[in-house]
Amino acid sequence: MTSKWPNVESAVDVASWLLDMDGVLVREEHPIEGANRFLDILEKSGTPFLVLTNNSMYTRRDLSARLAYRGLNVPENRIWTSALATAGFLADQRPKGSAFVIGEVGLTTALHEAGYTLSDNDPDYVVIGETRNYNFERVTKAVRLVEAGVRFIATNPDPTGPSLEGTMPATGALTALVSRATGKEPYFVGKPNPLMVRSAMRVLSAHSESTAMVGDRMDTDVIGGLEAGLHTVLVLSGVSTREDADRFPFRPSRIVDSVATLADELEAHHGN
Repeated sequence: MTSKWPNVESAVDVASWLLDMDGVLVREEHPIEGANRFLDILEKSGTPFLVLTNNSMYTRRDLSARLAYRGLNVPENRIWTSALATAGFLADQRPKGSAFVIGEVGLTTALHEAGYTLSDNDPDYVVIGETRNYNFERVTKAVRLVEAGVRFIATNPDPTGPSLEGTMPATGALTALVSRATGKEPYFVGKPNPLMVRSAMRVLSAHSESTAMVGDRMDTDVIGGLEAGLHTVLVLSGVSTREDADRFPFRPSRIVDSVATLADELEAHHGN
């Protein structure tokens, strides 16, 4: 059973797709049933889509390779990360600026490609992203720069992230160290900020009236899509249940078990 959004009866009525990665396409390192079939249909039909992730650790090429290892074919030009959205935002705000960065290659590469210089000395921004290699000295440097008035940016607010071993602290947890020490909150670019969703739509040259955001979280994917004016699809193949959705003051346009439902609708339309 699914709930419908007005004037959109099935996946056939959607012209462009934004797809969250974890919980929609993969879960605990394994492809979710129907994910490959759905992606193949979109590719073969020439339907525009992007896979969105708040993970800023990896480049698009790295993520494409990691997904391929798990059996999912997602070309690198079909991937959009919070690192890319952050780099684009900073390039718009202050072209050819500089940043003190705590993060991994996905973030530093995106900033370099946007014309940014990485600097510890009088930077325009302090930027924090996903990392497994931060140390006390770097965090202390970030605290002192933010205290001195340097603008504070973070790729995404997620406090934790999944791993095979269990929950791991993520960007939101690291930025909390700096915020607690300075009394200043960062500007988060990634989901649920609709800025990330809109930046992905610009890449696709998509229109909100015919674009759907598919995710497994109400507090990031669905609200980000709603605030960007998109149709939203909550899948139950990740962390959310129907009962979870009922606890929020807003609702997705549609709730389905997984992207397999969407693939079934497209296959029926194309006669496969």
